[in-house]
Amino acid sequence: MRCFGDGDPLYEQYHDTEWGVPEHGEHALFERFCLEAFQSGLAWITILRKREAFRAAFADFDPEVVAGYDAHDVARLMGDAGIVRNRAKIDATLANARAVLELHDAGRSLSELVWSHAPADPVRDPRAVTFSDVPASTPASRALAAELKSVGFRFVGPTTAYAAMQACGLVDDHLASCPVVTRRTPHS
Repeated sequence: MRCFGDGDPLYEQYHDTEWGVPEHGEHALFERFCLEAFQSGLAWITILRKREAFRAAFADFDPEVVAGYDAHDVARLMGDAGIVRNRAKIDATLANARAVLELHDAGRSLSELVWSHAPADPVRDPRAVTFSDVPASTPASRALAAELKSVGFRFVGPTTAYAAMQACGLVDDHLASCPVVTRRTPHS
């Protein structure tokens, strides 16, 4: 049995091929952190089902394009039933795009910032048996959230940062009985 997603082909595909796979691309990381912020207070499957609409609405999460969005774009986004229409989360996405560009102007990358908070060993030992054994945040996610906020990110607390760390493969929280784990090796 998967950690999550059994019975929904979209959710199963996300779990099996994307969740927990190391991601270093700037646009992909920007997308994941934005979507995790939109997910706050909602079920991840809700965001996953709207992902293509989010990509269309936010220029495939190109920070250079999104950073240039103005009040007209915000009004357009607030009227887009294909995405989550939450003004604070939309404003945070625009601010986060600007923060990515400021990182670049400073000679840094989002990838470098995010991955500097990856634990030396991404796999919990022993692996969790149930999700109740998996923390909602960790010292690393608290440090990542604090650094992201210090460079201008919004709507990214320790729990959101940890969810992004899981999604982007900084940590591997697949449960011990998960087929993703058991296919790798019986002792992972």
